[in-house]
Amino acid sequence: MTSRFRRAFNGIYPFLARHRCAVALVVYGALTVAAFILAYLVRFEAALPSAHVTTMTWGLALLLPIRVASHLTFGVATSRWRYASISDLLRLVASVSVGSLAFTVIAWGVISSTPRIPLGVILIEWVLTTYFIAALWAAYRTAYEWMRHDRSRHGDAARRVLIVGAGEAGERLLRELRRAGEKRFVVVGFVDDDPLKQRASISGVEILGGLAAMGEVAERTDADEILVAMPSAGPRTLRKVVAACQKTRLPYRVLPGITAVLRGEVSLDQLREVRIDDLLGRDPIRLEVPELHADLADQVVFVTGAAGSIGSELCRQIARHSPRRLILLDQAESPLYFIDRELREDHPGLDLVPVVGDVRDREDLARVFRTHAPARVFHAAAYKHVPLMEAHVRRAIENNVLGTRNVIAASARAGVEKFVLISTDKAVRPSSVMGATKRAAEILLLQAASEWRETKWYAVRFGNVLGSAGSVIPLFRKQLEEGRPLTVTHEAVTRYFMTIPEAVQLVLQTALLEIARDRIAMLDMGEPVRIIDLARDLIRLSGRIEGVDAEIRITGLRPGEKLHEELAAPTEHAVPTEIDKIQVLLQETGVLPDPLAWLCPRGEVELATCSDEELRDRLMRLASASHALQISARTASA
Repeated sequence: MTSRFRRAFNGIYPFLARHRCAVALVVYGALTVAAFILAYLVRFEAALPSAHVTTMTWGLALLLPIRVASHLTFGVATSRWRYASISDLLRLVASVSVGSLAFTVIAWGVISSTPRIPLGVILIEWVLTTYFIAALWAAYRTAYEWMRHDRSRHGDAARRVLIVGAGEAGERLLRELRRAGEKRFVVVGFVDDDPLKQRASISGVEILGGLAAMGEVAERTDADEILVAMPSAGPRTLRKVVAACQKTRLPYRVLPGITAVLRGEVSLDQLREVRIDDLLGRDPIRLEVPELHADLADQVVFVTGAAGSIGSELCRQIARHSPRRLILLDQAESPLYFIDRELREDHPGLDLVPVVGDVRDREDLARVFRTHAPARVFHAAAYKHVPLMEAHVRRAIENNVLGTRNVIAASARAGVEKFVLISTDKAVRPSSVMGATKRAAEILLLQAASEWRETKWYAVRFGNVLGSAGSVIPLFRKQLEEGRPLTVTHEAVTRYFMTIPEAVQLVLQTALLEIARDRIAMLDMGEPVRIIDLARDLIRLSGRIEGVDAEIRITGLRPGEKLHEELAAPTEHAVPTEIDKIQVLLQETGVLPDPLAWLCPRGEVELATCSDEELRDRLMRLASASHALQISARTASA
């Protein structure tokens, strides 16, 4: 009986939903008639005098249009019964009260009749109409929830699915859903913004409207879930889709990967929730270079900072290319233990050598190079947090500058074939201690390139990485979980972003480019992303509403922070390479300043006696001097 009733209801529901306002007014009118007649019967104790029959008739003819006008004015006729709330009830009370007041004024002050409509009837009708409509909402919501619970409880749990995207991916997803069986999924319609597809159908399933009509379509079809089949959609389009899905309050998942669609490999297992990196201000970078395996296979590879966000992903991707040995150095014991354990589980045949060590310790480094003789060195060890380094200038210099000098010197003495330095966009015209130390590291590498020609030297510069330890996304997620406001330093602040795998692809593949040898390379990362937009995207993806259950607070720029970062200085000229999205920076320069001569002219022990203010001043003057030399060299060549 329940199944038959549900099927009958589902059959007529689309018609009722399309004419929701008219249906609601008819039902409310019927309840008003019942309430008005019942009010007379109650007032006269079921013995209605014949003189009041005519009064009741014309009174009802007057009351009905007043009620219709009042319900339309207060939005009662368009309220969604299954989502009825306290605010809807307050609108109902206001609508009925205003209608009853207008009816009383007209019936008593404009129309003269004998007998008059009793005030008791008007009062009782006001109470009954309010009660009847509120009871209708409660009954409908209860029945709706019971039907859904009953369907799930008895195993008849077919999900009513709405597909966004009526292209090839959508059609293949429809076929896959049908192959899974009607007891699991029922596709109730498509949504697509293409005007040429409107009112068409795919395998009997109609395209019901565009994104703007998503909410109305979802309610009309009684959808349980939304599946987004737009694998080629860019981040801007996906943002619009996510915003439209969010308004329906239904769960939604996305089918990623245009490559799988083109191969005909659309699977329900590929469906996943939308991630924050899907909403970056550019399409994700995917680089596939067959030569990479040949470059790393059977080589001894050494990674410093191997337990960090970039270093650990470097180790993961290097491990896939079958190196003869992979050496992991980091001073953080526990993170190093976990990445070593992960790699051993994923690559049981790989020769792994974890080293608890410090790039500031020359003996540590000398021991590694003597014992293992690495041919590839990836230097990812660095302090990276801008505000923290502002307060610890000496430590930043020791680790980012002297540590880099130590690894470069050890690599040169050992005759390493390739050395790759991980740099940052903050090294461009730096305003922070961290950025200035990374610029100094770049200068050290460029000087090494001119002195030790046997080694191929590379520096790779990129922007922020999503999801790295201490970065903005993990911070936002933690703030959301704790119910705290999301803190953004400035409404206009922007950053270049990439995912950690993207950054590591760039690092590995830069070492294949002969044009990048002895130079700085960077990724074409598209347009910068506003941090406040990332915060709003994350709020939406968390199922929350800004200003209701999530808040964004502007805190002001921190020491050393820029409003906007740069990937290249004005004196650096980006030229394309054979690998798409990787560019090389050409610089016109004279002799670069020696970072050690500028920072500690009387030896490294001097660092212990200098104040942070003096060291910061030296760092900034060093960065400015390297820029000034580039300017002067460029002018002289002109």
